[in-house]
Amino acid sequence: MNKKYLVITTGGTIASAVTEKGLAPKMSPEELVTYFKPNPETELDVKPLMAKDSTNMQPEDWLLIAENIKAEEKNYDGFIVTHGTDTMAYTAAALSYLLYRFTKPVVMTGSQIPLGMQYTDAESNLQDALLFISDTDLTGVFIVFNGLAMVGTRAVKTKTQSYDAFESINYPYVARIMHGKINHMYQPKPESLDLPARNKLVLDPNIFMLKAFPGMTVDIFDYLLEHAHAVIIESFGNGGLPFERRNLLPGIQKLTDAGIPVVITTQILEEGQDIALYEVGQRVVEAGGITAGDMNTEAIVAKLMWLLAYTQDMAEITHLLQTPMAHDMGFD
Repeated sequence: MNKKYLVITTGGTIASAVTEKGLAPKMSPEELVTYFKPNPETELDVKPLMAKDSTNMQPEDWLLIAENIKAEEKNYDGFIVTHGTDTMAYTAAALSYLLYRFTKPVVMTGSQIPLGMQYTDAESNLQDALLFISDTDLTGVFIVFNGLAMVGTRAVKTKTQSYDAFESINYPYVARIMHGKINHMYQPKPESLDLPARNKLVLDPNIFMLKAFPGMTVDIFDYLLEHAHAVIIESFGNGGLPFERRNLLPGIQKLTDAGIPVVITTQILEEGQDIALYEVGQRVVEAGGITAGDMNTEAIVAKLMWLLAYTQDMAEITHLLQTPMAHDMGFD
């Protein structure tokens, strides 16, 4: 039986051309889809959704992509989303939550060099995405890039120019694609989390993210108290924040006392956090900081927006944020 896939185009470098103001998405979706080389048993349809540099991608766009995929769930065997690389990891994470328990594979890909240009990586990425989606029995959201397939909540862009722009952080790659052949490397285990049915896809983007640095002012917390529904702080090392001189802990306490979740992650990409290891981390927890384990920042941003849209209960947000979902935390 033939398999049928929908290619959803959103712009990005892969569809860009040179303009007077630099590269910008210009290629038509109809032209882009001609670069795929499906086998005779594979059908491809294309749906142009937007033509954006992914720097301009916003949560409202994530919702639009998710809504279009969900509306076509029964009509296709899977979905390929072409996307710019700069915020692809954020979109992949957001789709992982918005489409949690989706019954088909969703594969995102793009390129560092546009289609049609010399040395482009776009053609190989498109073909690898098609090979992976045609061969996998996994469901959920994945990024395929530079011959590697990774879970959507674990991908991080770590290079600005090289072909190997994305890495899977704290989680194995699920497949390697090379010379037209696929090697399945890791099989994520099914998750048994039972969430209530959600009839409408919504997000609350009213969050704020701080990157801690020596000398950061404590006054920022007064602003956040009035303007943010939740705060993410990228801490030092295992989760520590300063409590001498410019003491950040009273600000965290002030937010949590007001019912504003404060999620503590780390600026370090690999190995997650062990926040109880040092006094500087234990004091953060005592002030109300919610630990995020080995989740990456992109996943925390998307998950928090998703949770806040459905509940403002601090205990429920804490529980669900710290519950593995779409393979975003711990090792399954």
